Amino acid sequence: MMNYKLELCYDGTRYNGWQKLGDTENTIQQKLETLLSRLLEQSVEVSASGRTDAGVHARRQVCSFKAETRLSCGEILEGLRKYLPEDIGALSLETAPERFHARYSCKSKTYIYRIWTAEEPNVFERKYLYFFRKPLDTGAMRKAAGLLRGEHDFSAFTSAKKMKKSAVRQIYSIDIIEDGAELKLVFKGSGFLYNMVRIFTGTLLEAGTGERAPESVTELLASGNRADAGFTAPACGLTLYDLEY
Repeated sequence: MMNYKLELCYDGTRYNGWQKLGDTENTIQQKLETLLSRLLEQSVEVSASGRTDAGVHARRQVCSFKAETRLSCGEILEGLRKYLPEDIGALSLETAPERFHARYSCKSKTYIYRIWTAEEPNVFERKYLYFFRKPLDTGAMRKAAGLLRGEHDFSAFTSAKKMKKSAVRQIYSIDIIEDGAELKLVFKGSGFLYNMVRIFTGTLLEAGTGERAPESVTELLASGNRADAGFTAPACGLTLYDLEY
């Protein structure tokens, strides 16, 4: 039985997220497991670095799975590229050490949230941007972002109703990059809770519009109350950008 490391990219627009669900086959994990099970003629279960939400994209997603087969990595990769839907791309496949696990071996994740601030339409990238046309004070956004950095309990920044495990995470950096009409929010951390990046984004946007004081982030972290944090920004603007192992 060999352990494999698979790298994917995908446009999440039409999918119900990464994780397979009981009431639909329209998830990235389900599509991948169904195809791998057929190609390798055995039941295959795939683990990912993390579960992206419905509508969220991935420039680089890492998966791991175990299988016993005579097919080479090149032959398996060829089959994936041939039969996966055109909005899911298999980037690379290699054998991995026995203890490698896509989720538990991951040291950090980087997400990018893209915001379009101009009145002019951006037709060709509309599926990957959040159109937000209120004036923004990026200085206030950076001040609020600075208070999110470090190790904290981020219970106020998740939509999960029940937390089975700790909500403590380490945020290494939050960069706010102005590129013409586009505003990029780049989040790097040890890991992220359900909807965490999208709630971060909504909270920072509220700081940018003056709807909340940047200093309110400190109170949010202390309260742990989701209702006190900002809105959940739409999934379309979010991309899992990179991973470190």
